Amino acid sequence: MYVVIMGGGRVGLALANLLIDNGEDITLIESDETLCAEVAAELDALVICGNGTNSKLLEESNIEDADFFIATTGNDEANLLSCILVRKYDVPNIIARVSNPDHEEAFKAVGIDHVISPETAAAAQLQKLVTRPNAAELMTLGEGDAEILDMTITNDKIVGKRFKEISPTKDYIIISSYQNGKLVIPQPDNTISRGEKVTVLVKRGSFKKLAKKLGK
Repeated sequence: MYVVIMGGGRVGLALANLLIDNGEDITLIESDETLCAEVAAELDALVICGNGTNSKLLEESNIEDADFFIATTGNDEANLLSCILVRKYDVPNIIARVSNPDHEEAFKAVGIDHVISPETAAAAQLQKLVTRPNAAELMTLGEGDAEILDMTITNDKIVGKRFKEISPTKDYIIISSYQNGKLVIPQPDNTISRGEKVTVLVKRGSFKKLAKKLGK
């Protein structure tokens, strides 16, 4: 997979390193000459010093061969313009970072569907740590319609009951548990132990019901 990243700041550099570690082919574009030199010395990838809002420079990166173009700079206007330019090269996946959530609508209006706000994502993660201290989010499904969570059973009222007595419901289903450190698919007649770690698929808006059932 070939990925072109515009922006060699913290977000772009971290993303590039993660993708390189995963074995992906990366080209990074950075306009600041000093930062460009620093990134080139660190990354095992092609680094182009220049402006990603320039069509000729994009063509130097072989943008027409890219599977992904990701604009990660802290400048929303530059990210938007580069994404608009990249669209004419038929890159199948275009992703943009947006610093101001109010600008997200502008990106979507020109057909950029994948818009990420690191600031908003961080705030949402912090909110979950406060409101869900006993749950670890593993995955969000669809348009946020459901989540897969790891939780620990601490409600003594369900300890000793069978899994079929508490799952599935219309709001959630326990899809796995950990017994003696091993992941198992709980059978209907298996009994529930205190402190047992379970993985649960829960519908949006049903976390409080789930937490009340499994927790104290």
